[in-house]
Amino acid sequence: MTVFLKGCRPLNLSLKMKYILAFIFVSGTFTWAEWPQYRGPNHDGSTTEKIATAWPTKAVKIAWKTKTPNGFSSFAVSGGQAFTVYTRQGKETLVALDAKSGREKWHATLNPADYGHNGGNAGTRDNSGGDGPRSTPSIDGNRVYVLSSDLLLLCADTQTGKTIWKHDILKEFGGESIKWENAASPLIDGDLVFAGGGGAGQSLLAFDKTTGKVVWKTGSEIITHATPVVANIHGVRQVIFFTRDGLVSLECKKGTQLWKQSYKFAVSTAASPIISGDLIFCSAGYGVGGGVYRIMHQAGKWSTDEVWRIPGNAHVANHWSTPVLKDGHLYGMFSFKKYGDGPLKCVEMATGKIKWEQEGFGAGNVILVDGNLLALTDFGELVLVDGNPTKYRELARMKALTGKCWSTPIVSGGRIYARSTQEATCLAISR
Repeated sequence: MTVFLKGCRPLNLSLKMKYILAFIFVSGTFTWAEWPQYRGPNHDGSTTEKIATAWPTKAVKIAWKTKTPNGFSSFAVSGGQAFTVYTRQGKETLVALDAKSGREKWHATLNPADYGHNGGNAGTRDNSGGDGPRSTPSIDGNRVYVLSSDLLLLCADTQTGKTIWKHDILKEFGGESIKWENAASPLIDGDLVFAGGGGAGQSLLAFDKTTGKVVWKTGSEIITHATPVVANIHGVRQVIFFTRDGLVSLECKKGTQLWKQSYKFAVSTAASPIISGDLIFCSAGYGVGGGVYRIMHQAGKWSTDEVWRIPGNAHVANHWSTPVLKDGHLYGMFSFKKYGDGPLKCVEMATGKIKWEQEGFGAGNVILVDGNLLALTDFGELVLVDGNPTKYRELARMKALTGKCWSTPIVSGGRIYARSTQEATCLAISR
């Protein structure tokens, strides 16, 4: 990783430090911290950053706004730059913005933005929200990685946009596009970049992040729209893909399969699994619902066991919104096709019991900021909620964006970055 300090040479830090420390970017009084990829610095949708917990007019400053036409890619922020993907002149386009000013620094064209159907008016509180790229870029040092809807995996220089290496996963690994095409983001952990989408015997892939060389390829499972996750479980670092067959866990460095848990697939699976110790939560819409499984490792053998399972769309189904975990409780938009009015819920992970729910959020997304919940509703409101399982307590709310918001808000350097199918905004929320 590289931290840029004004007037200084770049400072190289270890990868371990990247995921532990907060970093400072000096420009006036602007304090910087990283949100380098989808689900943030810890792969779990959380940050220890602090923002104001009350938003009177004087506490909120709109640092910038810019157009981001079509798509549901979220922001990744690192090294003073903000990256996202949207549609420009009919092509999926990776865009690098100056994180402080919103000024475009460069853009890189990916593939045609053709998803086989057309959307409607992005300003209404329904499902007519348009379409576009959904994958979020990942940043590591002076490189940015992006996975297009057509499964083009691209590594580019963060300062110039120049391609360093790339792989056409469909062509090179015998893959086939899934319905609505790819929505998963490239996952970086250690020296590896994980992605899926290849064919038989090579559907799940790990690449060397520096050279792009294939480190391992394995499996014949068909991918879903869910981004994989990494975790230490029973002392073993593993990457977990949520495929059409269910959860597949592979040892990170060698790709050896550790365990597999079957799980129903119907139409689309899009939310990433959530891991708490030896428990893993997974969920999907289209009547599938959610469940928790215990992962065991005894006498050198891995196994799983169902803790609870609740089918259907009404209880713990996640259409595509991945919840966050705090003190044994899941917080997120648990609903299916309730655009504009779906609830934010608190669910006890060990039991599946709903502790509270509040309507009026829709199919947006939520992150955990210094123990509180920051939600972006699907109609453009930012809402700060106390991360407490006892009751719903709203701390602040403001209208931030027009357009459909199915992306995830992020926080970096005391600023909130969020986008819709029409525009992006950066808000300075002073304490």
